[in-house]
Amino acid sequence: MATYKVKVATGTDFLSGTLDSISLTIVGTQGERHIFVLNHFGRDFATGAVDEYTVQCQQDLGELIIIRLHKERYSFFPKDPWYCNYVQICAPNGRVYHFPAYQWMDGYETLALREATGEPTSPHPLPEEESRAKQDFYHWRVFVPGLPNYVHIPSYHPPVRRFRNPNRPEWNGYIPGFPILINIKATKFLNSNLRFSFVKTASFFFRLGPMSLAFKLRGLVDSKRSWKRLKDIKKIFPANKTVISEYVAEHWAEDTFFGYQYLNGINPGLICRCTRIPDKFPVTDDMVAPFLDEGTCLQAELEKGNIYLADYRILEGIPTVELNGQKQHHCAPLCLLYFNPQGNMMPIAIQLSQTPGPDCPIFLPSDSEWDWLLAKTWVRYAEFYSHEAISHLLETHLIAEAFCLALLRQLPMCHPLYKLLIPHTRFTVQINSIGRALLLNEGGLSARAMSLGLEGFAEVMVRALSELTYDSLYVPNDFVERGVQDLPGYYFRDDSLAVWDAMERYVTEIITYYYPNDAAVEGDPELQSWVQEIFKECLLGRESSGFPTCLRTVPELIRYVTIVMYTCSARHAAVNTGQLEYTAWMPNFPSSMRNPPMQAKGLTTLETYMDTLPDVKTTCIVLLVLWTLSREPDDKRPLGHFPDIHFVEEVPRRSMEAFRQRLSQISHNIRQRNKCLAVPYYYLDPVLIENSISI
Repeated sequence: MATYKVKVATGTDFLSGTLDSISLTIVGTQGERHIFVLNHFGRDFATGAVDEYTVQCQQDLGELIIIRLHKERYSFFPKDPWYCNYVQICAPNGRVYHFPAYQWMDGYETLALREATGEPTSPHPLPEEESRAKQDFYHWRVFVPGLPNYVHIPSYHPPVRRFRNPNRPEWNGYIPGFPILINIKATKFLNSNLRFSFVKTASFFFRLGPMSLAFKLRGLVDSKRSWKRLKDIKKIFPANKTVISEYVAEHWAEDTFFGYQYLNGINPGLICRCTRIPDKFPVTDDMVAPFLDEGTCLQAELEKGNIYLADYRILEGIPTVELNGQKQHHCAPLCLLYFNPQGNMMPIAIQLSQTPGPDCPIFLPSDSEWDWLLAKTWVRYAEFYSHEAISHLLETHLIAEAFCLALLRQLPMCHPLYKLLIPHTRFTVQINSIGRALLLNEGGLSARAMSLGLEGFAEVMVRALSELTYDSLYVPNDFVERGVQDLPGYYFRDDSLAVWDAMERYVTEIITYYYPNDAAVEGDPELQSWVQEIFKECLLGRESSGFPTCLRTVPELIRYVTIVMYTCSARHAAVNTGQLEYTAWMPNFPSSMRNPPMQAKGLTTLETYMDTLPDVKTTCIVLLVLWTLSREPDDKRPLGHFPDIHFVEEVPRRSMEAFRQRLSQISHNIRQRNKCLAVPYYYLDPVLIENSISI
């Protein structure tokens, strides 16, 4: 007889325990112990419990390679989900085998787990029918043609709506869409491993009610009128004001703050150094000379590298919709900026079209106060779409969800890349399901509060994905390509590179431990399948993206994994954390414009300016949604905080601790720097970065 000591740990979150029957099968190299019921007198598998059992076998099973947990009905009790943290088995020879799970078992099912230590590709793989179980359960679904595919909701088939877009005939069919409340309700059909925890669910869905009710009682969400005065907009400010939200409301109209936002606002990855004025933007030296430093000229400043360009060409030609019975308007502006000797990024010329002409004047700081302010507001309107559609939704949420689904489908739980990256997928699928309801469905934000409507908003993302490149997601390269690698006062860049470096060092230590040479990388079929699936389902097989279809060397793998990890954490924090602070003051971030772009100078007044801004109802809808999606998440796990013990070897555990120490030093440095800044930049403080996209 051989005796095995078994420990089974149940999760500590609320409702993690179960009343169902749990049994165990142990598989070793020399035999198998068939189903053994794990049952004590009294309660087993209570929340937070670590239950111990003794399993007797007829013979020594040899090296343990696989266990199976079987969850079955117990007596008359209804089906009861169970969250298993891990199973540990002490063999007769004293060796302890680790089987991390950190998984929900919802129904009456079997969960197969491989032993946690060892090589990336186990010589004892799970049987084919078990290794493919996740691929059969999690599968891809097209949401909008031209966007990354997403997770299909098991056992749920949402109703669909038909809409037509003359610019994209392939959309003239069915795409998923349903009212917000139905879609939010539909998230309950997600597998528990993809859903929010109980605490996060409760806090998320109950935070929306009080603010929505307050707007309703004050008659704001039903008001289609214009704002009468700018100061009236402050009436809808959220109660939890911050230093930055107050600063934005006070300084939004100033040129210095307008330029500052390109460096350290919520969309700081757009601006590029300009070495030649484009033909489509015929700015002359005479136009901008008064706004340059004394004794210089436009050409000289171009050569010095002090001229920068924000080009919103990707927004050109997208049709608008009606909101609240009124036709909305749109433009794709260009904005020229000058980094002056005082260290300020200053706007010096704005054109509200990609096509110059007599009906498209170039606006200058010397124009009338309202002309110049409205021109800048049109640029901030374009920033809304550049940020919300591209930098935020596409380049973090949708891409991260594709990374997540490919991970779940292709990498077994014992694979080192699964262990490394699974913390960076937590709650991403559910928040994206909610996001699709709030943003990308009939009745959602894009349909009710954006000039471009649902089709136009999706079109912006489709265009952006068609241009997205692998190199643009490689952070150090992106700053060089945009010519901003040495731009002073660019705290977003400084903090991005610091976090990237810490992350890359951590990834390097883990990767080189499990992959000692290039042959190990190239010979890992699960890794290669993961990479191929991302290329196919996220980039839609577009070779011009530069995304690899396979990885052959250790450095290639390190770069790839760091890009995935950074995208799922720090990149999202940079564009999401400050969302409410920079958008609560609506004129700084309007989602719609009710008058067309100016075709002549000298005609703008306060009245026409207010009539161009979004109406009261539209303003409230946008603020309500952004407030909900920007709140500090509950049940948060900061970057580097890994309570689930997937790695059991000492070397990766030491690397995790070193990673946390590096992040702690970065956080200290950021906080010391911010003490000297009028507008602190803290969105990439590791303490505020979450491991995953969960809000």
